[in-house]
Amino acid sequence: MKKYFLTLLSISLLASCMEEKEISSINSENWSQRKIDISKKDSLEYGKSYLSIYSQIYSMTEHKTHNLTAMASLRNTSDKDTVYLLKAEYFDTHGKSLRTYFAHPIYLAPMETTAIIIDEVDVEGGTGSNFLIEWKVPKGCPEPLFEGVMNSTMSQQGLSFTTQARRIE
Repeated sequence: MKKYFLTLLSISLLASCMEEKEISSINSENWSQRKIDISKKDSLEYGKSYLSIYSQIYSMTEHKTHNLTAMASLRNTSDKDTVYLLKAEYFDTHGKSLRTYFAHPIYLAPMETTAIIIDEVDVEGGTGSNFLIEWKVPKGCPEPLFEGVMNSTMSQQGLSFTTQARRIE
């Protein structure tokens, strides 16, 4: 009976280690529910923004890093107009594209916010990861706001900081 229990426990532990690592806690179904056709909206103004995100930071030396949970906060700053996000592409420290969270237009209603979460265990982006976010807004509408919020807590220690996107087109 003891051998049977130990074998069952070993198999259970092995199976739990083989689970696929989650790369974002925001389910991709959320993006498909926000999908919208903007082909008939020809008067929209185009923009592209760069947002720095840190899934890791250096700690003590260049050889030791500390993992962070990172959130890309995507905000519509207009209280009147819907804005449209065309694409959110995530890159690593070396500029390699890691994944695209959505590659079709999605909408954000007036004053609405959504987020992309990079889990603390997902360190693929490294110390210099970033997003390129493409968007369209109606003429006269304020630009959307994109912010990075990075944090980590261990024991009684906490670390958090923010970044803001910069429009590049």
